[in-house]
Amino acid sequence: MGEVAYNFSEETVIVTGGTSGIGREVARRFGEAGATVVVADIREEPKDDGESMPTHERIEDDGGRATFVETDVSDPDDVASVVEAARAFGGVDVMVNNAGIYRHGSLLETDVDAFDQVFAINVRGVFAGCRAAARDMLDREESGCILNTASISSEYAQIGHSMYDASKGAVMMLTRVAALELARHEIRVNAVAPGVIETTFGTGNPAPESRVDDRLPDVEAPMPDLTEQEIETDVPMGRMGSPEELAGSYLFLASDEASYVTGHLLYVDGGYQIL
Repeated sequence: MGEVAYNFSEETVIVTGGTSGIGREVARRFGEAGATVVVADIREEPKDDGESMPTHERIEDDGGRATFVETDVSDPDDVASVVEAARAFGGVDVMVNNAGIYRHGSLLETDVDAFDQVFAINVRGVFAGCRAAARDMLDREESGCILNTASISSEYAQIGHSMYDASKGAVMMLTRVAALELARHEIRVNAVAPGVIETTFGTGNPAPESRVDDRLPDVEAPMPDLTEQEIETDVPMGRMGSPEELAGSYLFLASDEASYVTGHLLYVDGGYQIL
């Protein structure tokens, strides 16, 4: 199959949750494509196995331009600050609202504080990111692109995922409403919906913390592991995906190749939604 090359050399890209997992690879790929990348996360050090170099340093080590801004996406002021920080590089052109957490719990057993925490990061963080980026683009009278990380959980319910599925459903609707409201300003808003991706977040390892973790016990409750049989049954392609296979969808949606695409939920899931 052919290879695709993107050029974002004149653009500034913010990636929230860019320290590890999907966000790290998305940030790295934008850096590789020439963008100035602002990595926004609660921590600087990656959690991925075998990775020790912070994402922005990795991008710079590969010859790109990047910086890190400590950011708690559950705090709208923090999100506004990272967008303001992008002004030093000309202003945000692409906003990737990727930061998120997972907490397991059925409807009957879910604690309200845990529910609020998931929504503070997964939903309020995306809302704040969309709003801050759009305001900046409008203030500078520039078109732009906003990308949100949704999930197969945006439309498909799973037992024990009451908080997570509800939050990702909200991300889908935030994406659509934002796309509707911002289309006349030439700001496109889309979402990528990953399936079962092999990252620290989704393979039963601790989920990312946030600054509100200390309010809750056992905050790093892992996403349950899927057995090989479950993966073969639930995923037509019969395997988990990788961040490398996912990252290209973000670059496509941010590129001129997707100039007439907005309000779209792009599944990258090995066919999960077919079943």
